[in-house]
Amino acid sequence: MSWLFGYKSQVPPQGGDGGPEPPGPPPSSAGSAGQAAGDANLTKAERKAMEAYRFDSSALERAAEAARTLERSKHAREALELSKLQETTRQQEYLAKVKEYEAHIETSKVEQKRVDHEERRKTLAEETKQQQQRAQYQDQLARKRYEEQLAQQQRVQEENLRKQEESVAKQEAMRRKTIEHEMELREKNKMKLLEAELRAKAKVDRENRDLTLEQIRLKAEENRITVMEGIKTAGSVLGQGATALLTDWNKVVTTVGGLSLLALGVYTAKGATGVTARYVEARIGKPSLVNETSRFSLLEALKHPIDTVKRLKNKPTDALQGVVLQPKLEERLRDIAIATKNTKNNKGLYRNILMHGPPGTGKTMFAKRLATHSGMDYAIMTGGDVGPMGRDAVTAIHKVFDWANTSRRGLLLFIDEADAFLRKRSSEQISEDMRSALNAFLYRTGEQNPRFMLVLASNTPEQFDYAINDRLDEMVEFTLPGLEERERLVRLYFDKFVLQPAAEGKKRFKVEQWDYSAVCSKMAKMCEGMSGREISKLGVSWQAACYASEEGVLTEQMVLDRCEAAVRQHRQKMAWLSEQEKLDHKSITGGKGFLTQ
Repeated sequence: MSWLFGYKSQVPPQGGDGGPEPPGPPPSSAGSAGQAAGDANLTKAERKAMEAYRFDSSALERAAEAARTLERSKHAREALELSKLQETTRQQEYLAKVKEYEAHIETSKVEQKRVDHEERRKTLAEETKQQQQRAQYQDQLARKRYEEQLAQQQRVQEENLRKQEESVAKQEAMRRKTIEHEMELREKNKMKLLEAELRAKAKVDRENRDLTLEQIRLKAEENRITVMEGIKTAGSVLGQGATALLTDWNKVVTTVGGLSLLALGVYTAKGATGVTARYVEARIGKPSLVNETSRFSLLEALKHPIDTVKRLKNKPTDALQGVVLQPKLEERLRDIAIATKNTKNNKGLYRNILMHGPPGTGKTMFAKRLATHSGMDYAIMTGGDVGPMGRDAVTAIHKVFDWANTSRRGLLLFIDEADAFLRKRSSEQISEDMRSALNAFLYRTGEQNPRFMLVLASNTPEQFDYAINDRLDEMVEFTLPGLEERERLVRLYFDKFVLQPAAEGKKRFKVEQWDYSAVCSKMAKMCEGMSGREISKLGVSWQAACYASEEGVLTEQMVLDRCEAAVRQHRQKMAWLSEQEKLDHKSITGGKGFLTQ
C-alpha cells in the first residue's frame, strides 16, 4: 500500500483493458518557485528542520486519484491482495531481520562472555604470576635474612672463639710464667743448696786434707807392690814353660799337631753344616720363593697330613677335564699336554712355554692340570716376590733351580707375573739387583733340562727381555670367552653353585621353578667381555643372594639382578683402566679361548 501515499513516483502502465491512468501533473510551478525562494533565505540547519515538518498535499491528491482509478479497475481486488501479500512478505522479512538481529545480539553476548572469561583468566594468571613472584621475592628475602642470621651467628661464634682463645692464651701465658718462676726459684734454691754443700765439703776436705793424702799414698804403694809381684810371677812361669817347651821336641810336635787338628775340625764342621743345611732344604723343605708346590716334603706333610695323603692318592687325569675353551685352543693345549706326558715317560728334554692373556683366563689352573696329567710335580712362584729380596734374589733363584733339579718325578716350575723381574734390560729402568737376578735366571735356563719344565705367565708379554723370549719354545694366548663359551660357563657355574646345593637339600637354599636354560642364555649375552673368574664370582654371588633372602629361596629376578650388578662392576673396572693399561692389555676385548674348572 506504500504506493497509495506517494512513495512511488510512477505507476507501471496498464494494458488496454482500462487500467489506471498515470497521475496528474504536479502542482503549479509558481507555488513551488515561491517556496523555493523562501527556503533560499534559510540556513542549512533551518532548511533541514523545515523539511521534517513540511506536508506535501500533492501526495494525498495522487493517492486519492490512484484510489479512484483502482476502484474503477476490474483488477482492484487482485491488486489489493497483491499489496497485502507484499506487505506480509515485508513483515516476514522484517521479522527475519529481527530474529537475525536478536541472534546477532546473543552471539555478541556469548562472544562478550568469552572475552570476559578470557580476560578473567588472564587476570587470574597474572595475579598468580604476581603472587608467585611475590612469594619468590619473600622467599629470597627470608633466605637472605636467614643467611644474614647465620653469618651473624658465625661472626658471634668466631668472636666468642677468638675471645676464648685469647683467654686460654692468657691463662697459658700466666701458667707458663708461673711455672718458669717456680722453676727459677727451684733452680735458685738448688744452686744455693749446692753452694752450701760444696762449701761444707770444701771445709771438711780442708780439715781432712792431711789424712786423705796419707790414705792415697798408702793405697798407691800397696797397688804398686801387687802389680810388681804379679809381673814377676807371670814372667817366671812363662820363662820356665818356654824353656821346657823349646828343650823338649816331643812337646813342640804335639802342640803344633793339636792346633792343626783343631783348625781342621772347625773348618770341616762348618762345611758339613752348610752341606747338611742345603740337603735338608732341598729334600725336606722348599725354597722361600716357592709359594705352592705338589712336591712331597716332610715339613709340609707334618703341617698338612690330610692334604698330603689326598695328593698321594690322586691319579693322573685329563689335562682339559672340566675345561671350557675355544676348539682351536683346546686342540693346541691337548697337543702340549700329550707331548709333555710322553717327554716325561721317555726322559726327554722339556720345552719351555709362555702363556699370556688377560687376568682370570685360567693360565695357572692349566699349568697345575698339565703337571698332574703328566705325572710331574709343580711349583708356583710369583715374579713380584723377587724384587723385594734385593741382593738375596740371586741366591734365592739359584736355590729354586737347585731344588728343582733334585726332583725325581720332574718339576713344572710355573712363574706367574713373570714380567715383574724379567723385563727388558735395554729400555726398562731396572736396578742392579734386578739385573743380577735376571742374569742368574738366564744362566740357569740357558739349555733345556730333563729335570724341570719352565712355564711363564704374563698379561704383558711384550715387556720380556729378548733373551727370555729366546728361551721360550711355545707361546699360547688365552683370550676372553666368546658367546658360546660364556653360555657353557654360566650353565656350568649355575649347576655347580645353585642346582647342586639345592639338590643336596642344604639348609636355607632353595630354587624356584623357572626356565633355567633361557635365563642362562640371556645372562651369557649380558656378560660380554667378562672373564671366567668374573663369571665364577657371579655364581658365588647367586649363593650369597639366596643366603641373604628372608626365606632362603633363589628367584629368577634375584639371579638377573646379581648378573646386572656384576656387569656394571665389570664396566666400571674397564673404565678405570688408563690408556697405557689398555694398550698393555690389548687382548682384554679379544677372542674366545678360555679355561675354567
